[in-house]
Amino acid sequence: MDFVHHFAFNCLLPVLVANHSMIELTDETIDSAAVLRAVENPDAGAVVLFLGTVRETTDDLKTASLEYECYDAMAKKELAELETKARSRWPLTGCHIVHRLGSLAVSEVSVAIAVSSPHRAEAFEAGQWIIDRMKEMVPIWKKENYADGTSDWVHPGIETTGSTPEASEET
Repeated sequence: MDFVHHFAFNCLLPVLVANHSMIELTDETIDSAAVLRAVENPDAGAVVLFLGTVRETTDDLKTASLEYECYDAMAKKELAELETKARSRWPLTGCHIVHRLGSLAVSEVSVAIAVSSPHRAEAFEAGQWIIDRMKEMVPIWKKENYADGTSDWVHPGIETTGSTPEASEET
C-alpha cells in the first residue's frame, strides 16, 4: 500500500465514517439486512455480522423483557472510539454498530455489529473485539425484567445489581 492510500485509509476514512454515522442508538427494531448493506465493499472478502438477542433465561430466571438506557452523548463517543480503534487494528473496509434502546421482548435484537475486511480472520477478530469492549466500556445499561416480577440493572464490569443507571454514574 503506497503512502497516499495508507494515509487515506488510516487517517481520512475514520473521519469520513464518523461523519457518515456508522454508529447508531435507536428505539426502533434493528434491520440486520441494512446493517449488512452498510458494510458492503468490493474490496471485502469477508463480512461478519454479530447479533445480540434477548434470551429467555438468565441465571435460571425466566426473562420477561429487557430495557436499555444510555448516556447518549457518551455512548456515541465511546462507540465511535471503538470503531476508530478497530479500524486502526484491522484492515476493515466497513464497520457498522447499532444498539437498541428502550423495551425489548425475548428474541429481539439488542445489538448488531457488522464488519467487513479483505479476509475472514480479521473480520471475526474485529467483530468479537468490538462487542467485548462495548460491553466493558460503553455507558449502556440493561435492566432485566424477570417473569417473577423482579428486575436487576446490569452493566458488565460495574457492580449495579439492584441499582439504577443514575447510581452507576455516581460511582
